Amino acid sequence: MILIKSLIFITFILLVVDLILKIAPKSNLEIIPKKYNFNKNEVTIDLKIFNNSKNKETMIPRFDLYIDFFENGKLSEIIFKKSIIIEDGNIKRTLNNYWPTVIVKSKSSINLSLNIKFDHNFNKNNFAWLKIIWENYGHFGLKTREDCFLINNNENRLKNRELIEIPINKEYKAIAIKTDVLGIFDNPENTVINYCKDIIKKNDILVIGETPLAIMQGRYINPKNLDYTFLSKILCYFFHPTSSLATACGMQLLINKIGITRIIIALFIGLFFKLIGIKGIFYRLTGSESSLIDDISGTTLPYDKTIVLGPINVNNFCTNITKAIGIPTVIADVNDLGGVKIISNSKNISKNILKEILKKNPAGNDDQKTPIVLFRKINS
Repeated sequence: MILIKSLIFITFILLVVDLILKIAPKSNLEIIPKKYNFNKNEVTIDLKIFNNSKNKETMIPRFDLYIDFFENGKLSEIIFKKSIIIEDGNIKRTLNNYWPTVIVKSKSSINLSLNIKFDHNFNKNNFAWLKIIWENYGHFGLKTREDCFLINNNENRLKNRELIEIPINKEYKAIAIKTDVLGIFDNPENTVINYCKDIIKKNDILVIGETPLAIMQGRYINPKNLDYTFLSKILCYFFHPTSSLATACGMQLLINKIGITRIIIALFIGLFFKLIGIKGIFYRLTGSESSLIDDISGTTLPYDKTIVLGPINVNNFCTNITKAIGIPTVIADVNDLGGVKIISNSKNISKNILKEILKKNPAGNDDQKTPIVLFRKINS
């Protein structure tokens, strides 16, 4: 009886902690990328900043732009000029050097147009990593945030697609499609369809890695934007050093998604089953959110400094791609050690077959930049 009362009391305390973390004051500003346009060595980027708060306005006293420019995968020094146009209702202002404090009222937004001129042109192997360092000021205090977006000229790549043929076994071969480094401005469905059109055959199977898909969906976050607590610092000690949950930021991200109560209950149940030789119970109880988190250094540059979550709306994505190109579509999480996890697929393809052909991990999510792969029967 005492044990039951103790468990009820501990659960109650954990639920209170979850409630406190949920209602704690925080900035509700969100940067929403809209589109960008290239004109030789000039790019114009349209963004929206939206205040999701129902009744609190938030100020932006600082908004700075920085750019890392990559040529052939290496950081390169560039000279660039920047200007920002703010559109707030009927008022439009052009800023060159000084950002005035801007107020974003509750449930409203401002539009930004960033104009950047580089000292040389983009080619198919170049991309820019746009870093926005900005301050949010309001009822929560002062919060400095860093949001990053990838800018590439993937039209160059689409004109000259590079295909890499990889033998898998006696029955199947893989055709890896080399892409640019993908980003949030790349529409996931259109990107996959455009890279695959005109090269697919009737019995092909299309596979895309879960991490590139999540990145195109904007499912990545800079650790600097996380307010991690002492609880995340303690709980991360219960995980293997190579786990994405073995850091305070990775654990805090999971806490933000599913709550401390569920994590601690799953942890205790998982430890019990581990003692009797059954592993993986924690991840079953906490769902895909926990197993699909990729901590920093877990993916290709420049995302190696961000935490990437798992993709969303995976079933709809697979269904829509299959309707558009007429072949089965699969989202998979594969590593170089032969581990294969099927996240979703659009048709009843045998998971055993999928795991067998994916063991060699032909869909390189790292420097190979071949996240889209077609599997084709050798005699077809």
